[in-house]
Amino acid sequence: MQTKEREFQQVKQFLMEHDDFLVVAHIQPDGDAVSSTLAVGWLLSCLGKNYRMANEGPIPRRMSYLWEAEQIVDLSLAPLDTKFSHVICVDCADFKRVGRTAEWFADDALILNIDHHPTNDAYGAVNLIVPEAAATAEILYDLLKYMEIPLNFEVATAIYTGMLTDTGGFRYSNTTPKVMAIASDLLEYKVDGPGLSELLLEQMTLPQLKLLTRALNELQITEDGKISWVVIQDGDMKETGAIHEDLEGIVNYPRNIQGVEVGMLFKVIHESAVKVSLRSAGKVDVAKVAQSFGGGGHVRAAGARIEGDLAQIVSRVVEQVKLQL
Repeated sequence: MQTKEREFQQVKQFLMEHDDFLVVAHIQPDGDAVSSTLAVGWLLSCLGKNYRMANEGPIPRRMSYLWEAEQIVDLSLAPLDTKFSHVICVDCADFKRVGRTAEWFADDALILNIDHHPTNDAYGAVNLIVPEAAATAEILYDLLKYMEIPLNFEVATAIYTGMLTDTGGFRYSNTTPKVMAIASDLLEYKVDGPGLSELLLEQMTLPQLKLLTRALNELQITEDGKISWVVIQDGDMKETGAIHEDLEGIVNYPRNIQGVEVGMLFKVIHESAVKVSLRSAGKVDVAKVAQSFGGGGHVRAAGARIEGDLAQIVSRVVEQVKLQL
């Protein structure tokens, strides 16, 4: 049996042999994380399994259209009433990315780890890691097909959402012929492709526009024009009324400057911690840069949380990118 088929068989066995699952994704979930959580929930419902879905913090408001989205428990508002012995982690590149949800894992919990990040360290008892997949949602599409579970409009919309957002609207280099074939299949279930693109990729909130304006006013670029970055201070979020999801896409602006190889967004968390998001035009493996600071991700998109002073962090990250260049 080939390795990938063996992994799918192990996942199927895990799902069939156990019950009472907790399904979680990474903190500050994006489109793929939310969609994958719900796709797994839908799969478990088809199998007649008991499950809960949870995350540290809210899901993006613009994804409220997804099936059962309101059932994902925001643990910052409402803790769960039990601990779980069987956990399914989706789109989590490493264990610490599950955040506070780990507090509801039993000490002897068995974890099923489904992910597409090449930096994933296989922390599960069962691991289904497919780095060549454009999104974790793509892996779940393959899993549903493997388990011969028919799709419907709800799960097709969830999978399409995950793939749409993680490929930048089918524009990034991870948009393979397989991705387009899957998207074509999902559209057969009446998924509103144009509507989702407008909602998820085109529309901006007013606070998001104000935040972007502030960021671009302080845009920095190296003398050789190959590295550019913007900074979001904590005060910027408060004064514009922006929330975390309003940060989505801002990192692409410095990267999209002609000649820039790496664009970055530095988001101040508090006076001694910064979240950096990195995007590459193709020549630099930003996952390696992120890993050097304890983070991870993909060749072209990665991130890390770094403790320290903002100015020093910016200097250190820029120097590390220069080394990669």
